Amino acid sequence: AGGKLINRDRMWHYTEGIRNWSPIWSGHGIRILPGPSSLWLDALGRRLPAPLFPGFDTLGTLEHIVKTGYEHTWFILTQRIIEKEFALSGSEQNPDLTGRSIRMTLGRVLPGAPAPVEAFKRHGEDFVVERTLPELVRRMNMLTDEPLLDPAAVEREVRARDAQLTNAFGKDAQLTAVRGARKYLGDRLIRVAPPHRLLDPKAGPLIAVRLSILTRKTLGGLQTDLEGRVLRADGRPLPGVYAAGEVAGFGGGGMHGYRALEGTFLGGCIFSGRAAGRAAAAAVG
Repeated sequence: AGGKLINRDRMWHYTEGIRNWSPIWSGHGIRILPGPSSLWLDALGRRLPAPLFPGFDTLGTLEHIVKTGYEHTWFILTQRIIEKEFALSGSEQNPDLTGRSIRMTLGRVLPGAPAPVEAFKRHGEDFVVERTLPELVRRMNMLTDEPLLDPAAVEREVRARDAQLTNAFGKDAQLTAVRGARKYLGDRLIRVAPPHRLLDPKAGPLIAVRLSILTRKTLGGLQTDLEGRVLRADGRPLPGVYAAGEVAGFGGGGMHGYRALEGTFLGGCIFSGRAAGRAAAAAVG
């Protein structure tokens, strides 16, 4: 209709996407909301560099992944980690919160992974569970078109990480971050597992998760003026056309930058909706 689209490069991606084993729609992906302990490897089995740890810097991690030439990465973790550090996006994956059940929510403190996470571990095509690292890597290679992972190289990454736990003076940046997170009582209780060796049999079994890039939304949109009127390319308002909310980039198509925080979007939707509604009402008398 002549409206100007701006900031189409401000895409919102997640780097921890998995395929939904029980999809609601075609191509339904779910995002893992990870704690900080999983070992993150690229498609060739190389550890992602600091500070690209789980849950740290999505945009920086996305840029790094794209430069590898592959679309997937891997988490390697243990049962002990998944029980404390895996949460899933989506209302249907969090019945304790959406159902406003205090009893179910308090259950997150108890041993064991949340039921939706365990269901993905059992049924999800991106999950591999094994007792030994060689068998884990063998099955990881079965999930890709070609066997990209060298078992010896993956073992070196795992053992190098585990070696930093032999004493309290290890210099691994990720493990330092894990220890720092556990200083907060809430994280220590329900979000961050105690540091431990991935190859510790008592923490097992070993788990690998194939991660894909998940597209969520765009922060660009139709450019508007302060009254919510859609602007043409020349900056003049398009008569009778207003935009608000998500279609207007959550507030005018330029309100949010590359590192916007998701909790800030609702306010822009409400404010731009009110401004556009008032302007439209005034225009029709």
